[in-house]
Amino acid sequence: MQCLRRPIAYVLTSLVSVACSSQAPGPQPDCDVLFAGGRIVDGSGAPAFLGDVCVRGDRIAAMGTLGNPAARRRVDATGLVVSPGFIDLLGQSEYLIYLDNRAASKITQGITTEITGEGSLGSAAHRNARQLTARKAYYDEHRVPEWTNLEGYFAAFARNRSAINLGTFISAGGVRDHVIGRADRPATADELRTMEAQVAEAMEMGALGVSTSLQYVPDRFASTEELIALARVAGRYGGSYITHQRSEADQIDASLDEVFRIAREAAVPATIHHLKTAYRQNWGRMPEVLARLERARAEGLDVAADLYPYAAASNRLDSNLPVWAREGGREALLARLADPAARLRIKADVLRADPSWENQYLGSGGASGLLIASLDKPELTSYQGRRLDEIARSTGKDPLDALMDLIRDDITTGMGIMFMMREDDMRAALRHPLVAMGTDTGAQATDGLTASSFSHPRGWGSATRILGTYVREEGLLTLEEAVRKMTSLPAARMKLWDRGLVRPGYVADLTVFNPATVRDRSTFTAPRAYSEGVSQVMVNGEFVVDEGRITNARPGRPVYGPGYRGARSAGAVSSK
Repeated sequence: MQCLRRPIAYVLTSLVSVACSSQAPGPQPDCDVLFAGGRIVDGSGAPAFLGDVCVRGDRIAAMGTLGNPAARRRVDATGLVVSPGFIDLLGQSEYLIYLDNRAASKITQGITTEITGEGSLGSAAHRNARQLTARKAYYDEHRVPEWTNLEGYFAAFARNRSAINLGTFISAGGVRDHVIGRADRPATADELRTMEAQVAEAMEMGALGVSTSLQYVPDRFASTEELIALARVAGRYGGSYITHQRSEADQIDASLDEVFRIAREAAVPATIHHLKTAYRQNWGRMPEVLARLERARAEGLDVAADLYPYAAASNRLDSNLPVWAREGGREALLARLADPAARLRIKADVLRADPSWENQYLGSGGASGLLIASLDKPELTSYQGRRLDEIARSTGKDPLDALMDLIRDDITTGMGIMFMMREDDMRAALRHPLVAMGTDTGAQATDGLTASSFSHPRGWGSATRILGTYVREEGLLTLEEAVRKMTSLPAARMKLWDRGLVRPGYVADLTVFNPATVRDRSTFTAPRAYSEGVSQVMVNGEFVVDEGRITNARPGRPVYGPGYRGARSAGAVSSK
């Protein structure tokens, strides 16, 4: 029986054969690396089995009961799990990889590939993305290279070298920012044609599809019709639509309607980022949301979601301010923060329940539910890791004045952690077969340039938290299902047809971990801690983690989308 060479595009209950566990008679290949005697969890969701995995070059050469083939290196995997490398469906490292190319917080939890480009906040794929990013001043200070389009970004990524693979979406909000700016108005017909052309250009340069982040400026100003037009262009190239949807709280039903409409009218797969039912008044609604996803799929829509396994979100600090205050970008916001009358209006709007915008400040219970995560100005880093109510007391300020002052005084807008979800809702989503894993945080390290940032623990331990807490300790998921959510499911959503499974011929992205000891160590009060229990991580056939230690290898490659039409550079990866 032939081993499967392509993953099933979507599996709810895996019926994948494990015929690959025993090879047909014949000469066994020599191996550069042999993982011997491990418990192979192949990523399909099928039951684990004992066997060996042979790697030659950057590919899996064979798997199963291989006997004792010649190998340059033999790794005794007895008692360990050998799985595909984990795929982070919302990685956010597109800029941070230039500050530290180890991607240390990711590889130490077994992540080998990042998918990134969440809306205008993070996408490096749209024209002049580097010049338009909110953290431009910070990246200028640290000499992050510049690029003008996705082709330039991927060229810079390849020169910089990385421990992980990276693929990205073209941001509808970023395209809008480049063509229209940050004004709240519809696109003209000519502007929309220009935006469509820019999406087509990015798809041909390797984008995976179109993304949005519809709670933020300028993405929020786009109409559903504008998004359908741009998603339709991505669909012509085989791409998909991925979204931080317009509401994760009071307007979540209308927001889901919009996601489903875009998927239907643009005829594209749609994935919802960091699925949640936020704010106390919406706690307990996750089963309804999941039921809506199921009904949409039953109607023929290719929809799914991702999440991180925590009950707190993390966003830019200015996301706690009303939309009108953010219109026009940072300079316009700073002018309003300098205006006493505008400040009073901001305070009044934040403290008034208004379902027309996502009021994360009230949704988190006010100042006590907002933790200051990171600030880019060195003089302000003493505020990192502190709750806003405590900062207000220590400075003698009104909490909202303290928040606005931090936003004003930082060189960007800073990041906050908002405690706005309920654990039971997160568990319900994590258990569901339509939901993959995404950390929603860029790679950091315990030393070096990124070590000064105080971040959400999801960037350090989402994968290992799932394996340790929700598989081993709580039994919420089987090990095989948890691995599927972090491997073949995201690979299939992104059409990465040679990743996400342990199969002969597939790329040798592999993670080896101890199921009895794997766990996350990062917490909200002490986030800078690597995971435990991951012993080996291989990217494109090279060890980036070996015997629990980060190596000097930087074998990561660009991951190109299905519409890529450029001359592939050496070592590049296509999802075709």
